[in-house]
Amino acid sequence: MSGGEIIVILLVFLLLFGADAIPGIARTVGKGMREFKKATSEIQREITESTSEIRKDVDKITSEVEKEARAVKKQVEDNYSG
Repeated sequence: MSGGEIIVILLVFLLLFGADAIPGIARTVGKGMREFKKATSEIQREITESTSEIRKDVDKITSEVEKEARAVKKQVEDNYSG
């Protein structure tokens, strides 16, 4: 938004609500923004924790598959060499 647009919006608020109501409205908007940021942070934290748990599970499964693949490879090599 440009400076002119902000001034027009402020004038409309002033005309609609009066000078006395603007501080209360600003506090309400500020409180709403803080709550929104808090909720956003909480959701982001939960997603990070969930993906971390999934990543651990995938790493464990990958490790087990690699271990089994090495064992099969060794058996095949032993069968063909011996």
